[in-house]
Amino acid sequence: MRTVLFITLTSGLLLGNTRESAKRLEDSAAVFSEIMSTPDKGIPQDLLEKAYCVVIVPGLKKGAFVVGGQYGKGYLSCRSKNGDGWSAPGTVRIEGGSVGLQIGGSETDLVMLVMNRRGADKLLSSEFTVGAEGEVAAGPVGRSSTAETDALMHAEILSWSRSRGVFAGIALKGATLRQDLDDNETLYGKKLDNRAIVTDGVTPPAAAGKLLSLLSRYSRREAS
Repeated sequence: MRTVLFITLTSGLLLGNTRESAKRLEDSAAVFSEIMSTPDKGIPQDLLEKAYCVVIVPGLKKGAFVVGGQYGKGYLSCRSKNGDGWSAPGTVRIEGGSVGLQIGGSETDLVMLVMNRRGADKLLSSEFTVGAEGEVAAGPVGRSSTAETDALMHAEILSWSRSRGVFAGIALKGATLRQDLDDNETLYGKKLDNRAIVTDGVTPPAAAGKLLSLLSRYSRREAS
């Protein structure tokens, strides 16, 4: 009887985790779609076309229970080796930093573009602190990034946040990104690290289909 109860509870927990991960992937796709549906106020197309990786964290929350007051989970995806598509998503956790404080709100959507191979390599490590280990700049908003500054041209990572309907570039610094092996196990059935997911051609889960389709739609050219 106890064995049956344990199996039932475990199965219920796994199913709940699977649904939570699928819902977060759907939320990530929704965030990206809503941002890009208004070209004059979205991420510049030319930057998306050059990006090596994208990170989306929907509903990043503030709270005193986290050092630095920020916590959230989201996903990263990087260019495929031939540049014509995007990898299966790996799970990331973000903690600390000052995300969203500039524009207010208790919940913030975060988007980051990784603009070169060095930044992508840092992103795929087990953890790194944005700003401390990689050059980061607030991303521009609009159809193109023609008004590039030195900061933009040399940045490894560009970042934006959306809170209370306001979408703006933010100078994200001090936040720590970590891969989440437990959530990856939920998605893929085994504890894959993010580097393996991105580089080994892992088949993406069905729940990631919309997000990957949107990434391909808005970034048709190969990363340079």
